[in-house]
Amino acid sequence: MITSDDTLIHNLDTKSAQSNPNNGEGFSYLQFALILIIVVGLGIAAGLGATKLKKTKSSSTQNAKAEKSIGISDKKTFKDNAEGVLKEGGVDGEGNFHLERTGGESQNVYLTSTTVDLSKYIGKKVRVWGQTFQAEKAGWLMDVGLVEVL
Repeated sequence: MITSDDTLIHNLDTKSAQSNPNNGEGFSYLQFALILIIVVGLGIAAGLGATKLKKTKSSSTQNAKAEKSIGISDKKTFKDNAEGVLKEGGVDGEGNFHLERTGGESQNVYLTSTTVDLSKYIGKKVRVWGQTFQAEKAGWLMDVGLVEVL
């Protein structure tokens, strides 16, 4: 049986429902979440800034080194060397590049490389070290391991 004290509907105190659940002590969950988002955002921004700064410094260092020499300086493996102006193009499928040297076309050294991007040095006077291979059409065919700009 239901008595008058056991009413099913109760009035809520609107003041206590709107007040801070922490009763004014410390941070609310919303404040904590907002501060956490700001701290994480600042951390990400700082990390990205540091990464870009590091890439800029390493790029300029690599570009300076690339202008001077690039490749593997193992002169036991790459014991042959030649110098001349690097040009694009091989001869009858042998080599992708060649060195123009004094003495005409018969003195060209035809080049390929598995370690160095020779296209960066087209038109420049260079000295290359590599390993000579047997060729059918080219007078001299070399796999380049090291390039030095002269």
